[in-house]
Amino acid sequence: MALTKKQKLKRIMGDFELFAKNFIYIIDNNNEKVKLKLNQAQVELNNLIDKNKFVIVSKARQGGISTYVLAKALYRAITNENENILIVSYKQDSSKALFEKLKSMNQWLPRDDYPDLFPETKRDNRDELLLENGSRITCIVAGNKDIGRGSSYSMIHLSEFAFYSNQEKQLLSAEQSLLKGDGSRLTIETTSNGIGNLYYRLFMSAYKGNSKYKAMFISFTHDLYKDQFRAEHDQAEKWHKEYYGKRLSVKDLEEDEKPIYAQCKNLRFIMWRRWKLMDMELEEFYQEYPSNPLESFISSGENVFNQTKVLERLNHILPALPKKEIENEVPELLRKYIGKHLMIYRLPKPNVKYYGGVDVASGGGGDYSTLTLIDQDGEEVCTFFNNKVPVYEYAKIVDSLGKFYNYAFLAVERNNVGTPLLERLRKEYGYLNLYKQKVFNQKGQKKMQLGWQTTQVNKSILIQDYKESFEKGFILIHTKEILEQMQIYVEKENKKMGNKGGNDKHDDLVISAALSVQAQKAGKWYV
Repeated sequence: MALTKKQKLKRIMGDFELFAKNFIYIIDNNNEKVKLKLNQAQVELNNLIDKNKFVIVSKARQGGISTYVLAKALYRAITNENENILIVSYKQDSSKALFEKLKSMNQWLPRDDYPDLFPETKRDNRDELLLENGSRITCIVAGNKDIGRGSSYSMIHLSEFAFYSNQEKQLLSAEQSLLKGDGSRLTIETTSNGIGNLYYRLFMSAYKGNSKYKAMFISFTHDLYKDQFRAEHDQAEKWHKEYYGKRLSVKDLEEDEKPIYAQCKNLRFIMWRRWKLMDMELEEFYQEYPSNPLESFISSGENVFNQTKVLERLNHILPALPKKEIENEVPELLRKYIGKHLMIYRLPKPNVKYYGGVDVASGGGGDYSTLTLIDQDGEEVCTFFNNKVPVYEYAKIVDSLGKFYNYAFLAVERNNVGTPLLERLRKEYGYLNLYKQKVFNQKGQKKMQLGWQTTQVNKSILIQDYKESFEKGFILIHTKEILEQMQIYVEKENKKMGNKGGNDKHDDLVISAALSVQAQKAGKWYV
C-alpha cells in the first residue's frame, strides 16, 4: 500500500539520511547546487554517532565530515525544540566558512512548500543561528577562553581539534558543558597534527577500545573518494600512462604500495598517490591522506629518526610472550612485572651473548628507569620500564635480569643516580660485566670509568649510532613504547636532542635502547 504524502513526510523527518537527501542542499565539486546524498563514510559516522555519546574521527582530507556535521546540527535544531548546538573551529576563516555553509543550508530549506515542517529563522547574525522553536546553533573559534562557559549544549562538535593550542583545557570545558541526557553528543573531527598532543593519545586510546570515545578512521582509500576524487583520479591515470608508458598493474607495485592495494583493490588510488607525491613529501602525504591511523601521525621536519621506518616497524612488532607461558622460567623477583613493566620477547638461550642499556631515574613518578636487552644478532629480547621503582630496588631488577640473560654486558648511564646503581651492582651483587668508558684526567692520565657518562658531545654519537643501527636494520626493536618515543624524539632549535616536551612525553626508552647498541659495539666481556 502506497504511503500518503503526510506519512512520507513523517518518515523523512524521522530519518536524518532521508531528510538530507530531500531537504539539504550543498555546493558540490562542480560548483553546482545539489541535494546532499550521504556518502558511505557519512552514513557510517551517522550510525556511530546515533549509538554513542562521544565520537572521535581521524580522517583524510575532503571526506565530507564537516558537511555531515552541519547538516546533522541543522536537522536536530529543526526537529527538536530548544536544541543548543555548538560548533567549534580552530581559526576564524574556517569558522566563518563553516557557518556560511550552515546558513546556506538553512536558507535553502523549502519553507514555502512546507511551512509546518521548518521553523522560521528568528535571528541570523555573524556566529549564531536562532530558530523560532527556540533551537540555536553557534559557531565559535577555539581560543584561550573555556569552550561553552556559562551554557549547556545538546550537541558539541570540535572541528580540526588536533590544531587547537590548548587541547586539554578546551576538551575538559566542552565535556563539562555537554548536557548529561542520553541524547546529547560530543564529536571530535580532525586531520592529525603529529604525535605530541592530546588528540594523538585520545584517538589511539579510543582506537584500541580503551576510552569512552568511539573511534572512526577514514582512509584515503575509502570508497567515498572514488567519487570525491574522480576527476583527479582521471588526471592521475592519464599522467601515469604518459610518465610510465602504461597503466599501473599489480605486478608493478612497490613494496609500500602493496598494503594499500590490499586495502582497496583499486589501482587508481595507487596511481593517484604517485601523482600527488610528485609535488609533496611522503610525510606530508601521510598527514593529509593517510591509509591507516599511524600514518596520519607522522610529522616531517625536526624528527631525528626516519618516521617512515618507525611506522613500518610499529606495524610489524612482535607481541611480548604471555606471562602464563614464561613466569615459571623467569626469576621470582621479576615475575610481578611481566606484561606490565617487563616485556619479554625471547627467553635466554645457552651460549648466546646479550647486551643491555640501562637508564636510571630516581623513582619519584617522573622519568622512567629503563633497561633494554638485545642479543648478539641485534634483536631486542626484553625491555623493562617503570617510573615508580626506587634506585635500590631497581638495582635488584637490573642484577636479576642481567644474570638471567647469561650475565649480559650492561652499559649503565652513570649521570646523576646512575652512579649509586653502579656501586650497588658491583659491590652488593658482584655484577662485573659492566661497560667501562675511557676518560683522561687533567694530568693526561688514562683511566677506565664504570658506566656511560653522557655529555652534550657524546649524546649526539649515542643517538646517531642508534639511528644508524635501527634504520639500516642492524637491530630489531619490538617494544611499542620505544618506537612511540622515537616518533617524538627531535632535534631542537638549540641543537639539543630529546622529546618534544610536555606531560607524558619521555625519551628514557630511546636512551636505554641506544645504550644497548653501545654495549654491543664495545665488544667487551669482563666475565
